[in-house]
Amino acid sequence: MAAPVRTLCSSVLRLSSRQFSTTCGVQGGEKWRKENGISKSGSEYGPLTDLPDWSFADGRPAPLLKGQLRRKQEREVLARRIVMLSSEVDKGIESWNDKQEQAQRMEEHKKSLLLKPKGMMLIKNRSNS
Repeated sequence: MAAPVRTLCSSVLRLSSRQFSTTCGVQGGEKWRKENGISKSGSEYGPLTDLPDWSFADGRPAPLLKGQLRRKQEREVLARRIVMLSSEVDKGIESWNDKQEQAQRMEEHKKSLLLKPKGMMLIKNRSNS
């Protein structure tokens, strides 16, 4: 009895043009978590992920697990990269400001090298000022 039902189901599935999936497309609450600034899966970061599972009775902390060590190392690498990129941006801003000041000094120097008015033009310029 089970064999005819199985063949019937498989033949119907073969003939249908639509595909179906048995996996969950979106985890429950993912949209709400994103809207509230929480990780999308709930296990990416937070106290349940970052804090130790247990501690010794005398208060000593438990040794870190592999995942905790990996996440700690990833955060340290990210922090170093942020500091490096921030310093590069600061250096870029400083060099841009220096170039702007140098261009302004060059322009003032070029203006100082222009011919100066003489004679009647000098007298007219002084009287207008």
